[in-house]
Amino acid sequence: MTRECDVAVVGGGVVGLAAAAALARAGRSVFLLERREALAREITSRNSEVVHAGLYYPPGSWKARLCAAGRERLYERCERLRLPHRRLGKLVVATAPEELTVLEGLQRTGAANGAPGLEIVDGAALRRLEPEVSARAALLSPASGIVDAHALSMSFAAEAEAHGAALVLRHEVAGLECVAGGWRVAARGPDGVSTWLGALAVVNAAGLGSDRVAELAGVDVDARGLRLRPCKGDYFALAPGAPLNLQRLVYPVPSGSGLGIHATLDLGGRIRFGPDAEYVERIDYAVDPAKAGGFAAVAGRYLPALRAEWLTPDYAGIRPKLAGPGEGFRDFAIQEESAHGLAGLVNLIGIESPGLTAAPAIAERVVELLAAL
Repeated sequence: MTRECDVAVVGGGVVGLAAAAALARAGRSVFLLERREALAREITSRNSEVVHAGLYYPPGSWKARLCAAGRERLYERCERLRLPHRRLGKLVVATAPEELTVLEGLQRTGAANGAPGLEIVDGAALRRLEPEVSARAALLSPASGIVDAHALSMSFAAEAEAHGAALVLRHEVAGLECVAGGWRVAARGPDGVSTWLGALAVVNAAGLGSDRVAELAGVDVDARGLRLRPCKGDYFALAPGAPLNLQRLVYPVPSGSGLGIHATLDLGGRIRFGPDAEYVERIDYAVDPAKAGGFAAVAGRYLPALRAEWLTPDYAGIRPKLAGPGEGFRDFAIQEESAHGLAGLVNLIGIESPGLTAAPAIAERVVELLAAL
């Protein structure tokens, strides 16, 4: 087999770009293949851009470990490269008496996961922090923040290219063949013609397409519980001039398949509400304006001044979830597949939240998994 590179990375979102940068920095020759016309155009461009502290994930899980490690690396990277970000803090609010024990549980879990400075504040202290928020108590997480996901992604792209990586756009992986000496990767270009690329290893960071890419490589994703269950989340934005101000992220206690409809801020100070959670069979990013009343009612539990007429449809995202409706916690699937006869294939499947925060640490794990090859 003619080998054009050491590692072919499939997917040009923040996780794939971080992996490409880390591998190139470690001295590997890298080709990154992205099917879209530009980088970071799918999951990365459609999230709330929150930097998570690690409050929600079982201690010892990949989500917990990589969120904590990634958070510190992300903040260090942003400060070193002057990438837009703010460590503004987050409040998880309890509006009913029975939710107070949930806050205590989140505090214990967060502390076990390395989230610093967690503090439960009562209703009076909460009003001093955020006068427009009404709740019995709140968990204050000072390490939570926001980041410009596109700027972060482009910083990884620039680093990867500076270390010799080739970032190839408009090429979709159409075939993967495990052969003696590595992998043959079929990359279909915009003209419909496939070109074969030889690589020692393949990193599957294809986001919503990661289960399909794993299947191309010969992985039985259904038998191994790796079939994705896409889950859509809509966001609404607070209309300009609406008389509502927040200085921090505000979340309800988590429920269902997500973290509940929460209030986030972008780097310009604009307030957004979302996401909700709806499992879908197809990719559709339309936001139904009729949902505004429901969003206002849910968020109004902790922001009583909020009115439905202040909300306008903003955008939607699709989470690449492994857990289906009503199922329990599912961790990131981060697996090198030698045990299944596919040496050199690293699958990154189900990289939903906190994937953005964890991206630098996921990239380091990929380097570790491929170190022996």
